[in-house]
Amino acid sequence: MAPFFLLDDFLQYLITEKRFSEHTCIAYRKDIEQFLEFSGVTSEQEANEVDSKLIRGWVVSLMENNYTSTSVNRKLSSLRTYFKWMLRQGVIDASPMQSVVGPKNQRRLPSFAQQNELEQEKIELLFEGDFEGCRDRLIFEVLYQTGIRSSELVNLKDIDVQSDRIKVLGKRNKERFIPISGELYYLVQEYRELRNQVTVSPENFFVLSSGKKLYPKFVYRKINSYLGKATELEKKSPHVLRHTFATHMLNSGAGMEVLKELLGHANLSATQIYTHNSFSQLTHIYSQSHPRGRKK
Repeated sequence: MAPFFLLDDFLQYLITEKRFSEHTCIAYRKDIEQFLEFSGVTSEQEANEVDSKLIRGWVVSLMENNYTSTSVNRKLSSLRTYFKWMLRQGVIDASPMQSVVGPKNQRRLPSFAQQNELEQEKIELLFEGDFEGCRDRLIFEVLYQTGIRSSELVNLKDIDVQSDRIKVLGKRNKERFIPISGELYYLVQEYRELRNQVTVSPENFFVLSSGKKLYPKFVYRKINSYLGKATELEKKSPHVLRHTFATHMLNSGAGMEVLKELLGHANLSATQIYTHNSFSQLTHIYSQSHPRGRKK
């Protein structure tokens, strides 16, 4: 079935006006095309005939095909934006999404490494002293010490990394500055010296041995391997280091507003998921410290 003819216009709107990333737009396209295939919508008239009952039927179909509630709600969010855009364009008279409620998400706590698992002396032993080892160690340390996303890391420009901070281009092209320690900058200098033997005047900060830009799957494989050697975690992805950064910051006394800015969250509710992990730490400290809280 050919996609509904307004889909390309909608995706162009996401790129130019909403400033969504290419990755996000691809996800939107897949979600909406999946609904259009289910519903059979191919024209403006058929779009106006879509109602909440049809959308609920789609949700039931997704759940029966073992989609998680998180995936279903993401697809509904894509569809909601799509119909809202068509309403603004005058293609439909009303959005059928108004009375649609998605399945309740099961809130899963983010996985994170313990501080003793990431002790500096232990982590250093995982990496070789050549260019690749130095680069991989710096990738690991930047993710853990700054909490940036994998996509933000691969898109770092050489000019973005300075002696006391890095400039990160986050979601919707929002810039933020994250301080770095002198010790981390020492690793940066060491990496740059070795990188100059691989490529001259690179635009991108992190590069492959060929001098080309890193890509997300490369970073995932590296971090998955190193976390597997250093921790007992089941999940071993770059995002686990972001969760670890946030949890360790809170456990060490960082405020929620500060953490929100460092992580590049649009609102505080996204940051508050880490408070449970922090509370667990407080509970442990209380049980060890208060005379009546000590475990017998």
